[in-house]
Amino acid sequence: MPPCLRPRSIALAIAALCGMLFLWPEPAGAVQEHGAPEGVVIHQGAHLFFLAAMGLLILRLRQRGLIREAGWRRIQLAAFFFALWNADAFFAHLLDEHWGIVQTSRIGPGWLRIEAGLWGEILAPLYYLAKLDHLLCVPAMAFLYAGLRALRRRAADASPEETAP
Repeated sequence: MPPCLRPRSIALAIAALCGMLFLWPEPAGAVQEHGAPEGVVIHQGAHLFFLAAMGLLILRLRQRGLIREAGWRRIQLAAFFFALWNADAFFAHLLDEHWGIVQTSRIGPGWLRIEAGLWGEILAPLYYLAKLDHLLCVPAMAFLYAGLRALRRRAADASPEETAP
């Protein structure tokens, strides 16, 4: 096998490529605007549906007594944080896209102006906090991963004759 096709060489090339991508970043455009009113309505409906699904998941886990196990308890926490995230995102979308109460404008590098009309003193800080929704979504994903990992480990311990991939 030629030296350039060895797994170690390929892994190093991929690592170097990833490193170069981090050295020359481009603006990511992390905030997504939704098109016509239909797009916003469907998106908001999806937030409500996801919120209801997470509430139902929490209810089912509690009814069946599954939260006595660590894996399911972590999945319940994930569902709780996903529910909070959806409620938060729904509220933020109401303020800026549905009702149009809040407008943002860039006033310099790293600086935004949040204008909320007559309710600016109250809504501007609330809107700012609502836009920090990743503080709810990231822990939700971490709890989901930890819960699934714990369930997988428990299943592997229960049946040691099967080999994990």
